[in-house]
Amino acid sequence: MPELFAYTDGACSGNPGPGGWGALLVARDGDAVVKERELSGGEPLTTNNRMELLAAINALEALERPCTLTVITDSVYVKDGITKWIYGWKSKGWKKKGGEIKNIELWKRLDAARDRHEVTWEWVKGHAGHPENERADELARAGMAPFKP
Repeated sequence: MPELFAYTDGACSGNPGPGGWGALLVARDGDAVVKERELSGGEPLTTNNRMELLAAINALEALERPCTLTVITDSVYVKDGITKWIYGWKSKGWKKKGGEIKNIELWKRLDAARDRHEVTWEWVKGHAGHPENERADELARAGMAPFKP
C-alpha cells in the first residue's frame, strides 16, 4: 500500500494582501512516486496564516475517502495549532484566554477535515531546499498570481 504525503504552503504579497495556497499530494511506494496531484488557489485580500490553513484544508478535503497520511508544512502556526492549541480551544467552547481565536472558521474546517483521516503532522523549514516544500511554495505563488496587480 503506498504511503500518502501532503506538502502544503501559503504565500502572501503584503500581510494582508493578495495571497495563494498550494498543496502537493504524493503517493509513494518506497522511494518510487506512484501518483502526484497539485492543488492551488488564492484570494485577493488575505493573510499568510489564512493561506497556510487553506493549503492544509484543501489537501485534506481533496481526498475522496478516509486515509492515513502525513501532512508536511513549513508553518509552525498550522502545525502547533492543529496538534496542540486546538484541544484547549475546543475544551473552552472555541475560545481562548485573552480574546478571540483568529481564523476560527478555518480552524473548525481544518479540524473537521482532519477528523476524516489518520493524520501525522510534520514541520519542515521553508525555503531550505526541500523539493516538495519548494513545489508547494510555487503552487501557492501561482494561486496568488491572478490577484496581484
